[in-house]
Parts: sequence; structure tokens; C-alpha cells
Amino acid sequence: MKKLTKLFLSIFFVGYINFAPGTWGSLASIVIIFLLFNFLSPSLLILILTFIIIFFISNFLINYFSSFENSHDSKHIVIDEFLGIFFIFFFYDFVFIYNTFFTLLLIFLIFRFFDIIKIFPANYIDKNYKNGFGVILDDIIAGIYTILTLVILNAFI
Repeated sequence: MKKLTKLFLSIFFVGYINFAPGTWGSLASIVIIFLLFNFLSPSLLILILTFIIIFFISNFLINYFSSFENSHDSKHIVIDEFLGIFFIFFFYDFVFIYNTFFTLLLIFLIFRFFDIIKIFPANYIDKNYKNGFGVILDDIIAGIYTILTLVILNAFI
């Protein structure tokens, strides 16, 4: 069970890359989610259900993982980046700027910026919710800030 938990939470062990695992996890997430949205073309209902299922499984497994690791938010856990970026893709039509590559690059850079600096309420959640829910929610908030930034940029480009 521990090995499968690590596999899932680290997105196939991407989170175990020694240098900047959150960055690598975000990059892998963009590729996976872009392919999911564009080549499988699932219905919105399927995407929402998938997001919710991954959210709850991740919450449970992060809490389980922290029971045998000494951290509630290990750097190896990158499923939270996956969920934050997944959330952004629900609004892809609103954040699309110029072309696909440029949009994906902006999503990556802006998301990482907000994920790292953790402005309110992400910083509050990160400090006060020491569980799976808190680990995931601060990345969803980074996703919300990314969406808002891209919508504003889109208005000026």
C-alpha cells in the first residue's frame, strides 16, 4: 500500500526528482491534463467527477502518507499541483491567450509563482490545515489566482 500511495501522490514518482519536485510535478501535470482534455475529450461531467474522485482519494492518501512520513506536506507529494492545474483547465477557454503553447507556458509559470509565494488565503491554509485537505486546497487557490491573472492578461492582449 505504501508503494502505491507514493506512486499516486508523486505522480508516478515525478515528485521524487531531487531538484524542484513541485516544478516537475506541475510540468508533468500540464502534459497529462492537456492530453486528457484534448485527446480523450471526456464530457464535462466525467471531468468533474474525475476531479472530485482524485481530490478525495488524494486527501485520504496524503493523510495516510503523513502517518508513516514525518511531514504532512512532503516535497514528494505533487498530486496537489496536479489538482491545482486540473482546476485551471476547467476554465481553459477563458484563459487561452494567443496559442496553445503560449497559454500552457503561462499557466505553468503563473501557477508556480502563486504556488510558491502562497498569498492569502493560501498561506493561511498552508499554516493552519496540517492535513490532506490543506495540502490540496492551497494549490487550488493558486489555480484560482492563475485563472484570474490570465483572464486579466487576456483582456489586455
